[in-house]
Amino acid sequence: MVDMEEKSIKTLHEIERSIIKTYRKNIWVKFVKAINEYDMIQDGDKIAVAISGGKDSLALAKCFQELQKHGKIKFELEFIAMDPGYKKENRDLLEFNCEKLGIPLKVHNSDIFEVADRVAGDNPCYMCARMRRGNLYNKAQELGCNKLALGHHFNDVIETIMLNVLFAGNFKTMMPKLHSDNFEGLELIRPLYYVEEEAIIRFMKSTGLNALDCACTVAEKKEGNMRFYIKDLIEDIKKVNNNADINILRSAENVNMGAIVGWKFRDEKHSFLEDYNNEENI
Repeated sequence: MVDMEEKSIKTLHEIERSIIKTYRKNIWVKFVKAINEYDMIQDGDKIAVAISGGKDSLALAKCFQELQKHGKIKFELEFIAMDPGYKKENRDLLEFNCEKLGIPLKVHNSDIFEVADRVAGDNPCYMCARMRRGNLYNKAQELGCNKLALGHHFNDVIETIMLNVLFAGNFKTMMPKLHSDNFEGLELIRPLYYVEEEAIIRFMKSTGLNALDCACTVAEKKEGNMRFYIKDLIEDIKKVNNNADINILRSAENVNMGAIVGWKFRDEKHSFLEDYNNEENI
């Protein structure tokens, strides 16, 4: 049983109203902007919203419910959560929060934490993320959904760009939407693409609920996470240039193909030399 003060938790009506009132500018408008700008939803879609129990997925779920009630596009929603091996208290908290938020959750079990720990050793997070994604795709397809919505936000996007540049030696980011390679007919969408993490944190605090953190029984035993390092690095850079974060995102929108040495499309590599001799050089 989750031990929380009922009186400190806002009513469902208050929480839902706050999304389109108190957090209209910082969450709602940016959520709708991403959906419209990247053409994420069409009439007749059946969307599986992945619920990890963290602040991001809970905020995403409530935004979708408000869009379904007030938007012009007609679509269906399924709220799916995979229990990858949570401790009982974490599973209880996940279900408690969704009940209070009016999210009709469907939970299914898996052994991903245990498998990732056994297979990946000291670096289980990448393996775990891939396995979780595949599991969620499979459940979405089983429920007849054509889209899977994840709660990645603005900061996840720009941190991914910096992680790839500094630690992987490539330039790529999280895409706002993409087709699944392994699950035909399924598309992944990220409607919180423009929503900053700080706004989501404030929204979740305002509800009076405590969202899950990672809740991983494996990673809690490991040390070091480069994403936290990148998060701090970006904050340090913003002290010099307050627009640094939005500029990181814009860099992925303003790639000058005439000013890069090489690029890849899927697995095919290209070099600027392919067309170099056919161009006039000034």
